[in-house]
Parts: sequence; C-alpha cells; structure tokens
Amino acid sequence: MDVRSLLALIIFVGVLPAQVQELNSVQRKALAELKPKLVLALRGPDPAAVTSVVMEAQQVLGAQAGLPEVPDVHRSPVAGSKLFMAGRVAESFGPYADHIEKIRWWRVGLDPTRLNHALREPATIIRACLAASRAEPRLAGRLLPIARECGDFILWAQSEAGTGVIPFPAMRGGRGRPFEVSERYLDGLEKAGLLGAAVTKGWVSADPLEDGGLQFDNGLGGCALLELFAATRDQRYLLGALKAADWAASAPVVPNWNYNSFSMQLLAQAYEVTKEGKYLDAARRKFLFGVRPGQLSAGPLAGRWADGHNARPAYHYIMVRALAALVRVLPKEDAERPASLACLRLALRARNPEFAAKGVMNVDSSVEALVAVEILPPAILAEMGPCEASEALDVLERHAAQGLLQGKPTAGPEACALLLERAALRAK
Repeated sequence: MDVRSLLALIIFVGVLPAQVQELNSVQRKALAELKPKLVLALRGPDPAAVTSVVMEAQQVLGAQAGLPEVPDVHRSPVAGSKLFMAGRVAESFGPYADHIEKIRWWRVGLDPTRLNHALREPATIIRACLAASRAEPRLAGRLLPIARECGDFILWAQSEAGTGVIPFPAMRGGRGRPFEVSERYLDGLEKAGLLGAAVTKGWVSADPLEDGGLQFDNGLGGCALLELFAATRDQRYLLGALKAADWAASAPVVPNWNYNSFSMQLLAQAYEVTKEGKYLDAARRKFLFGVRPGQLSAGPLAGRWADGHNARPAYHYIMVRALAALVRVLPKEDAERPASLACLRLALRARNPEFAAKGVMNVDSSVEALVAVEILPPAILAEMGPCEASEALDVLERHAAQGLLQGKPTAGPEACALLLERAALRAK
C-alpha cells in the first residue's frame, strides 16, 4: 500500500461520528492556512506536490473527510413504478417541449446585466432537444430549431465577451444559487478594483481572481456546441466549442475540483472530435492536478471527494461525468489511463449502491453522469468491473417516469431526454 493510501486508511479507522461535515474553528483555520499552499502547488509542474497538500487537508478533516457539507436526502422510489416505455417518447417529453417553447428567453441582443439566466440553461436545453430527437426522430422538426436558437445565443454571448469563454451575465442581485455565487465573486472583483477588467459588454469574460467559476458554464456550453455540431455539421458550432476549449486549456487549475472537471470534460470531448493532442494534454493535466488529488483512495468513504462541498452528490456526479469523458478518449497505452479508470471506478462504487439501498439523492447530475458511463465502450466497462451504473440508472428512470405519471416531473429536461433515449435504445 502506498503512503497516500495508508494515511487515508489511518484517518478512517473507527466509526464515523456524523453524516455531515461540520468543521470547528481549529479545522477552519488550518484549512485556510493550507489554501495558499495548495494554490501554489496547483500552478507547479508536480502533481505529487498537490497530493501532499491535499493529504495535509485530509488529516485536518479527519473522520469528516468525505462527508457532505449538508446532509444527503434520499427519496425512496414509489412502489410499483415502471421504466419509461420506448413507444411513448413523444408523449413523455411533451410537457418539457411545451415548457421550453413557452419560455424561449434566449434572444440575441439581450442586456446581460438584466439577464437572470446562466448560459448553462440553453446548454442544457440543447442537449435535451438533441437527446429527445435521437430517441424519437419525429420530434426533430420541433426540437432541432430550438436547439439551434440556443446554440446561436451562446455563440453571440461568446462573441460579445471576446475572450473565447462562454461567459456569465454580470447581473447584480440575481435570483438563484448561480447568481448568489456570482454576486460574491463580483463583490470581490469590485473590492479588488478588477471589475472593469473582468466584465465586457455586461458579460463576465475573464477571471482575474482565478476563482474558477467561469469553467462551469464554459464547459457545459462548449460540450453542448460540440453535440450541436455533431447533429447539424454546422462549422460555427464547432468553432465556438473549440474557442471555449482553448479558453479552458488556459484556465488555471483551482482548489474547487468540480470546477476543473467542467474543463476536463470539454477538453476530452474536443479531443474526441478533433484528435488534436493539445486538448488531450490539457484534459490530462486537469485530471492530474485538478480532479484526482481531491478524491479519497481508501477507507469507508473511498471514492468520494474529501471536502464537504464536493462530497455532495450533485458535484460528485459532475466529476463522474467528466471522468467518463476522459476515459473514453485516453489511448490504451497512456500512462494516466490506469489512474483515470481507478478514479472513475472508485467514484462509481462510492455512491451508486445508495440508489438501490437508500433511494434517490440526486437526479439530474446523476442521470447525466451514469448515462455517459453506461454508453462507454464495452471493453472499458469490462475493465472497470462491477460499478452498479445500470442498476442506479434503473432506480433513477423509475423515479423520473413516476414523477411524470403523477404530473410532477422530478427530472430536468436533459435528464428526462437522456432516460427516454435510454428507453429507446433498450427497445432496439
């Protein structure tokens, strides 16, 4: 056993005292003192230096490493709920299609300082429309034009921002979690005198504080553009996606592991489309420095990320989705392939059994990630071994199908569309 695994095992000896990560003042102070050291290591050439700092942080966390910052809430599946029926894709997706057509807020020329919508929203709608159209080709006439509208809006915003990034609206006082995070970031920029340098035409277009949050929408938006290119062969979407990927490659690795994973996924998918080695090199670096180090490698919570934020199910599966994109494209002879497979395997085994044993604790991120895993090439799935991805997806699909049957959708449009596509593939 290597030193890293041994230390992690020592940390986890004994019974876990809690199910949520609640840090005392001593722990908070120690972690705050480690953060500059971690930031410096993330900039360097040696991933072992990052791992060393992370292990110090895990020792500070002790038995709380891997526990989420808020308690997991599991929703038990409804007894007798069934999987989606392949012949009823159009009917099942109908309420989502109606809602999407109704909102249609994405209009070129909008004032981003008054836009209470992040670009992750049209990115999600693109993927939802495309997945539903694949599941039921008769929907394409209705949904593909909407996907293109969203893609054109993203391209316009990217052009306005001018840095290649798919940006975030510089709206103050916005509603919702993304805008709460943005508000804190904009306040920090203002206090540092950097607001003007970070905002272009009402869009947050640069990250002088190296917070990393821009990687979220940039990653999701870039991946959606790649998928839209695959569906339409419109070169504009490919060029926009590659601009976003180039920005992601240049973005610094940050201490929030899930932020880095958005860039890792986009870079891996950009490599899959272009076969340009620079994208694979950048994706590999994001993995080595920005995703893998934060994961626990031993103990009862092995496979989770140690910090309370990234131990939450939603962020856990965001990183699973990115890892699936990476292992799909890494050549068999790649030196980091075993580590990436092990990282993905651990992550899946850490959380997947909970769906059958305890119920659903997250829907959208879990579906998106587990579908990406389930459709990996058979050789990769065989190499990873049992991970209960399909079993977890069955629980999620029954949960989503029951929600629709009751008129109370429990899955977002992208997750529902992916599950409907799964049902259609199952019927072939």
